Amino acid sequence: MDLTQGTTEEKTGRAKKMMLWFGIISLVMSFAGWTSAFIVSSSRPDWLKDFQLPNAFIISTVVIVLSSISILLAKQALKKDNRNGAMLWLVVTLVLGVVFIYNQFVGFQQIIDLGYNFTGPTSNVTMSYVYVIAVMHILHVVAGLVCLLVVIYNHFKQKYPSSNMLGFELAATFWHFVDILWVYLFLFLYFVR
Repeated sequence: MDLTQGTTEEKTGRAKKMMLWFGIISLVMSFAGWTSAFIVSSSRPDWLKDFQLPNAFIISTVVIVLSSISILLAKQALKKDNRNGAMLWLVVTLVLGVVFIYNQFVGFQQIIDLGYNFTGPTSNVTMSYVYVIAVMHILHVVAGLVCLLVVIYNHFKQKYPSSNMLGFELAATFWHFVDILWVYLFLFLYFVR
């Protein structure tokens, strides 16, 4: 397909989607770098080999998977011009995103309760990686929450008819990305010692 063909609106939509994917690819590369550094550092003599992630991280993983399902339900409702259903599922997605972040902080507190801090005499390189990777992901979830707030506002202003859902689709793609990213990070941190 010739990307220069189509209406201005179609070309703008393709350009916005392409820019989002460029951003996602750069984020994938960043997190790949951090997880690669985690693997390389795991050969250090002071590396914790028997550390288990707190249960709050398991709960947050379930919550973020549910949020991916809820944004899919919002998209289906929007395609059917079910404005109330779309708004309901968008708000559910937003709430689940906040619950995810809350559970992440509960997980951090559980790590601190085990005696591992980010810095200082009770810190170690293993926990520093866990903190950095999780906090960087949380920042991206916050960006996703901001996107969801914009989508909710725009939906309230009736800017997403079923024939033009570009803004919604961009936000949903980013949201699915941060969801999939967390599942990968959780599995990585849970199984890679």
